[in-house]
Amino acid sequence: MSRLVRPHGSAALKPLLLSGAAAAAEKERAKSLPSLPMSSRETGDVIMLGIGGFTPLDGFMNQADWRGVCDDMRLSNGVFWPIPITLSADEGAAAKLAIGSEVALVDSESREIMATMTVAEKYTIDKAHECQTVFKTTDLAHPGVKMVMEQKAVNIAGPVKVLSQGDFPTKYAGTYMTPAETRALFESKGWSTVAAFQTRNPMHRSHEYLAKIAVEICDGVMIHSLLGKLKPGDIPAEVRSKAIAKLIEVAFVKDTVIQSGYPLDMRYAGPREALLHALFRQNYGCSHLIVGRDHAGVGDYYGPFDAHKIFDEIPAGALETKPLKIDWTFWCYKCGGMASTRTCPHNEKDRLLLSGTKLRKALSEGQDVPAEFSRPEVLAILRDYYANLKDDEKVEVKLSGHSAK
Repeated sequence: MSRLVRPHGSAALKPLLLSGAAAAAEKERAKSLPSLPMSSRETGDVIMLGIGGFTPLDGFMNQADWRGVCDDMRLSNGVFWPIPITLSADEGAAAKLAIGSEVALVDSESREIMATMTVAEKYTIDKAHECQTVFKTTDLAHPGVKMVMEQKAVNIAGPVKVLSQGDFPTKYAGTYMTPAETRALFESKGWSTVAAFQTRNPMHRSHEYLAKIAVEICDGVMIHSLLGKLKPGDIPAEVRSKAIAKLIEVAFVKDTVIQSGYPLDMRYAGPREALLHALFRQNYGCSHLIVGRDHAGVGDYYGPFDAHKIFDEIPAGALETKPLKIDWTFWCYKCGGMASTRTCPHNEKDRLLLSGTKLRKALSEGQDVPAEFSRPEVLAILRDYYANLKDDEKVEVKLSGHSAK
């Protein structure tokens, strides 16, 4: 019997991905169905449904689930869920879809048929209400708000049969893993307590410090890197994966840390996204989620520790995966190493505050990066990436919010 945490809301993982003859037959049948294009975010959500990362969902949410998630962070059946998982269509396409009919879901970029869906419901939403409840703002400068407001007019709900994981298994071979695969890996190592470290940036010394705290507490740490789309100026997943692999090699005891990746786009929903991160890490087999400063935030839309507080506001037992709440971390010259506001007695002038945004800004502008900020082996990989960017690929990195401090 597994000693890992149970999947969320279910006795077992609920992958919706077909395989073998069933997948081949459904792919062939899907060619004759009307098609519906999906955004990058929706494609990532389909893949997570397919691999069981969104257990216990069986497809895209209906209106009752959408409203329950927005207002109470609960599905209509009472299961905890913090962020809507929805699919949208324009009014013309939606009008052609009859309730009970089937539709092929197509990635709008690759044109690959990713899934088939039985249309169970069509409904419209108050997009501003979703943004205010999930993101705590309706400001279009917020990338998550912009994403929701640009959704098409009608939401289409229904169960899905997933046919593909896209190019994630091949493009990120050795890094991309399904929940079944990470659970099997943890069990092969004899791990029962595992901390997930969420990252959309290359890891600097503050990240390294957080992971090492978790190594002291748990059997192991999974550095779980987002492989989907980010905002302009962020470092591509393949570069981050290479940098993280090098950090694990030079800075961690062997067999205490593994690197993995997952297929979602960032939503930048701050506290609510921290809850989603904990939820699907539970499906991946992780007992803990490392939650540091401004987890999943952007700009100054959220307080630096709002993601800590929200875990205290949800009902007891809503999640089995628990947060490892860690305070603001930095390099202290007087301490002679990494510390946090809970362990360092010195003044701010003695501290080098670290952030992924600061690191990206320094690298993009060719500035020196202090040795206390990032490992030289990691910096070499990142400098090589920036040195090979073409002029039209360069994006100005601006410091704002907590990352500017």
